[in-house]
Amino acid sequence: MTTNKGPAMNNTDNSLTRRGFLATSAGTALALQVAEASAAEKDQPRQATGSRVGEITPTSAIVWARLTKHSTRNNKGLILRGRGKEQETAPTELSPAEIEGACPGAAGQVRVRYGTEIALSDAKETAWRDVDEAGDFIAQFALSGLNPATVYHYQIESRDSATAPLHPSFAGKFETAPVEKTPGNFTFCVMTCQGYPDRGHVDGHGIYPSMLALAPKFVSLTGDLVYYDNDPPRAVTPALARLHWERMFSLPRQVELLRNTGTYWLKDDHDTLKNDTWPGNKQGLLSFAEGQQIFLQQAPLAGKGYRTFRWGRDLQIWLTDGRDYRSPNNMADGPEKTIWGDEQKAWFKETVKGSDATWKILISPTPLVGPDRGGKNDNHANKGFAHEGNELRTWLQANVPENFLILCGDRHWQYHSVDPATGVREFSVGAASNEHAGGTPGEDKTFHQFHRVKGGFVSVTLKEVGGQSEITVAHRDLDGNVVHEWKKQRACG
Repeated sequence: MTTNKGPAMNNTDNSLTRRGFLATSAGTALALQVAEASAAEKDQPRQATGSRVGEITPTSAIVWARLTKHSTRNNKGLILRGRGKEQETAPTELSPAEIEGACPGAAGQVRVRYGTEIALSDAKETAWRDVDEAGDFIAQFALSGLNPATVYHYQIESRDSATAPLHPSFAGKFETAPVEKTPGNFTFCVMTCQGYPDRGHVDGHGIYPSMLALAPKFVSLTGDLVYYDNDPPRAVTPALARLHWERMFSLPRQVELLRNTGTYWLKDDHDTLKNDTWPGNKQGLLSFAEGQQIFLQQAPLAGKGYRTFRWGRDLQIWLTDGRDYRSPNNMADGPEKTIWGDEQKAWFKETVKGSDATWKILISPTPLVGPDRGGKNDNHANKGFAHEGNELRTWLQANVPENFLILCGDRHWQYHSVDPATGVREFSVGAASNEHAGGTPGEDKTFHQFHRVKGGFVSVTLKEVGGQSEITVAHRDLDGNVVHEWKKQRACG
């Protein structure tokens, strides 16, 4: 089997050949792991997958917590190599918990204490919630009655049972959104497409500390956050799908960002099931419906995948779902073929037209402008969904020609495009690492104002200048350096 050496990481390679692993005494390995974990758990939280705070509004947020068996990820487990068709599969004798990065869960109870003081002297607390295997040991707490534009600190507490002592707590913070009349003066970030074998560093993708350094009010993760089909082992069961989430979001860089800012999550094909997927598909024993349910467990969100959020006077964002309502990709194009579905399209048009925000931004898992490469057939920039793509771009041109932008994920290269037919403007975030970048059809000057085949992310900054609102959209490299930016000023509101 041809294998990939994986990312260049500054750590000792603890991968094993399959034969070597199976020759190792499983009992000895597990005993050592348990002993090490027991020592660490004396003074560390039992939350190896960190925390997530999502769906931020001026008065509410959702705090995500997961109780884990050990305080740290399984850094001594089997590392599987390759990507795509060359990926290794996990030996059938191996449980997911024995693969590198695994964070098996534990039954018990969790709650959240939160307040505006770092020491939580003013803390409120939620009720204790039971967590178990049926819910992947996860609890999501909907906090309400919060103050707008306020930094909240929180501690996630856990215990094995109602009569057991508390484990050490896990701390984090987030900031609520400002009310609608507040001028915009902040930065947020958008990222996408992070492969696990090609993350570039043992501790996680370089964009995470780079985003955190900008002190964003929030980060939007636009999908393809794990790769069930391309990254080994292929997620052919729900347990293996959950392993992908455990190891990706227990990486130290990911944990550090997510404990320090709010987030908005979107899913795409690879973190639902497989490449270019639609409802009814399967991958091994994993169904599309199970993929939908797992995403709802792993992401801090409630209700439908499409929603909108206001951030003060000058910003409103829309987040759309491109998987749950779509027609099969191989269906003949026409008025009945859809990615968004009738209900989502109607909601989008009504809410966009009704908004008085200075800037209106769609954060989409997939592109609406592109251009994309010819072999693709699953987004609004492709011929396969040309009818709906033309409908949406034409509607945007007619209704929000001056102050509407699209930030899209999915594509593994960065670009700034303007549709020559309608003037709709789109910024592709690009892959989360240089190793993951590629796939572009090439620069097209009829669309592109910027085109770059490297990893990075996008930051958006709002500020008031001379009584007007100025927006800056910046493409950044892995280290956070600006490689391209676009600015515009507009009368407020």
